[in-house]
Amino acid sequence: MGAGLVGLSIAWWLLGRGHRVTLLDPTIDGPPPADGGSWAALGVLMAQVFHRSSGRAWRLRQRSHQLWGSWTAQLASEGLEVPRRQGLLLLAADAAERAQQERLVATRQAQGMPLSLWSGEQLQALRPWIPAAAGTGLHSAADGQLDPPALMAALLTSARRLGLHTLPEAAVRLERSRGLGRWRLETSTGSRLETPWLVLSAGVATATLLAGIGQPLALEPVLGQALELELAETPPWIQVAPGQPGSGWPGAVVWRGLNLVPRPDLPGGRRCWLGATLEPGARADAAALERLRRWGEGGPAWLERARVVRRWQGHRCKPSQQPAPVLEQPEAGLLVASGHYRNGVLLAPATAAWVAEQIEANTA
Repeated sequence: MGAGLVGLSIAWWLLGRGHRVTLLDPTIDGPPPADGGSWAALGVLMAQVFHRSSGRAWRLRQRSHQLWGSWTAQLASEGLEVPRRQGLLLLAADAAERAQQERLVATRQAQGMPLSLWSGEQLQALRPWIPAAAGTGLHSAADGQLDPPALMAALLTSARRLGLHTLPEAAVRLERSRGLGRWRLETSTGSRLETPWLVLSAGVATATLLAGIGQPLALEPVLGQALELELAETPPWIQVAPGQPGSGWPGAVVWRGLNLVPRPDLPGGRRCWLGATLEPGARADAAALERLRRWGEGGPAWLERARVVRRWQGHRCKPSQQPAPVLEQPEAGLLVASGHYRNGVLLAPATAAWVAEQIEANTA
């Protein structure tokens, strides 16, 4: 249950492997939820630039990085194009960050991954479009960005072609069952569903349902605000597709944890996305939005002349007592795939693969 990007990915993957799936979400057939984390995401994929080189988080990122290629190819073969914009540049804010990037490049190059350091001279070609304080950068040609709304629409369309059953209702209670299904789910309309396998991927609501069966899970919302801007002048990224040879533009650009995503495909060709903030809790902070509007401290002057076309926000679900994401089987037939925090788009394929492996390894 849960029709955000992770939930849709799980449903699509399971259907493709021959499983029957019912997807439960009150917004599945209507407008997107106002606070949905998937709709707030910018879809920036940070796999090879991840600062670790071992452990669960690293393995999940690399598996997803590989799967995204085959997933988008599969959707494209069905006429469901989801452009994957290649290229990611992390700007260094100080000497310590530059030193960390140098170590990471050496490690990745030994692994055969195409990371590279951009010197101050290389960054000069991007000025005045990047913050003046950025001295060097780390570029990944293999990382990049996917458009979350387009991706969710494609996954839902493909899943329905595969036989997905959807139920536009909210789950209100979870119970163990003594029948053929291990689990009974009661919905907001009083309906009761029984199933041998239940996958919870419903953000912070996951914790509420688990608490009802004595399975505590600490999850908290972290609000993120984002902006779509229309530039007053012609940006450099519309000359050639971002991240493509000869464009001179590196793709998505990250500065002090905030992402600039060129969107020349949007009306007028002069638009970009900027986001997202990190605000613990559920209430938006005007000061955080103002900082975002300036791309942090010392943002370039073109931001002041840009027009805000759209502003949106959503809640990312973050585990408060364990690393993100939560991928667990607390009881037989019950899987938790939630708490992806800032990496729901990146980790969706690996999460779906994990769910399928648990079900198929424990099904006679």
